[in-house]
Amino acid sequence: MYERRTTRQVRVGRPPGPNVPVGGDAPISVQSMTTTKTADVEGTLAQIYALASAGCDIVRCTCNEEAAAEGLAQIVPRSPVPIIADIHFQYRLALAAMEAGVQGLRLNPGNIRKGEHIKLVASEAKDRGLPIRIGVNAGSLDPDIAEQFGGATPEALVASAQRELEYFGEVGFEDCKISVKASNVPTMINAYRLLSETVDYPLHLGVTEAGPPPAGLVKSTAGIGTLLSEGIGDTIRYSLTADPVEEARAGRTLLESLGLRERKGLDLIACPSCGRAEVDVIRVANDAMAALQDRNIPLQVAVMGCVVNGPGEAREADLGIAAGRGRGHLFVKGHVVRVVPEADMVEALVAEAERIMEEGIEAVIASADAGAEAEAEAARAELLAEQGVDVNHAGEKIERIRGIAEPTPVELRSS
Repeated sequence: MYERRTTRQVRVGRPPGPNVPVGGDAPISVQSMTTTKTADVEGTLAQIYALASAGCDIVRCTCNEEAAAEGLAQIVPRSPVPIIADIHFQYRLALAAMEAGVQGLRLNPGNIRKGEHIKLVASEAKDRGLPIRIGVNAGSLDPDIAEQFGGATPEALVASAQRELEYFGEVGFEDCKISVKASNVPTMINAYRLLSETVDYPLHLGVTEAGPPPAGLVKSTAGIGTLLSEGIGDTIRYSLTADPVEEARAGRTLLESLGLRERKGLDLIACPSCGRAEVDVIRVANDAMAALQDRNIPLQVAVMGCVVNGPGEAREADLGIAAGRGRGHLFVKGHVVRVVPEADMVEALVAEAERIMEEGIEAVIASADAGAEAEAEAARAELLAEQGVDVNHAGEKIERIRGIAEPTPVELRSS
């Protein structure tokens, strides 16, 4: 293993919400991308929580239409990890995604090519303190750059990133990451090697369109693993034709195998404490971590701020607890098994974790307290009736998004 290349550091998200440092001395992070329609809020959130449970640090969602931007306005406040909006062709959707509250953007220089549009997005991101990933892709390279370099060569991919950096520089924007992905592994490796010698920005590694496992796993590991072993790379994504949870697991396994991330027995995830939370989620999560981490319990544990969304969103977790009406609702694989006083939430969580280790998940679900599910559903209905559906004020953001995402008549005529 080479010494890790020194890069600048950017932060995806800001405390106290979900946030992940990328670059510098930060741990190499794992990313993936949802495959749901982003307008399907509940389906997308379920996949985000499954990805977080599998070790994913940052999740990217497509923002390819106004309905997707509106979905992001509802997803971001409830996500346990930072959300990146994936933008292609329509710069207005980047502006709409920022209005929705995303923690970062990915722009493809190959299909958003007008300098004035790129600079407008970068300027807005600068004002909001949001990072942007310059996502160069060999399959969608700007035609004039491809012609200049005789195809999607490593030099062409790096030149595309540099052109984008020049646009960013004109508005004083520097909070960025860069990727130069290709489906051809040698091209990908050489492009990142060249880029690492050219800039000091953090690099996002990936072999694009790697295909289904096992071939896709092999290609991705060959490219990403080679570069990581040379000290190149700050965040990674396996691009597989498979359930994205497989991408997250593969990325985490690779980093652990290379000794770049610690192997963890306990995997604790928590919601970001949105407007519906009735407890101090950060305090409860920290208390739960302190109580569980030394017990060598290899479970995925979720701490959720409300019973309205908690058990459903974190149903992939082995064990979790959600707050509602002064009570803690313990759930196992999404099934509410016990209801305890709020003051006893952490103690009950520990006791249930130890029961799972002794008896197994199925046995604990089978021995659930009678009426626990019904009590949780009653608390859920009471909270919805009292707080309403739109407790995070997504509707206000959606109205602003609709004003941003619509192209002007001049843009329609020139498209």
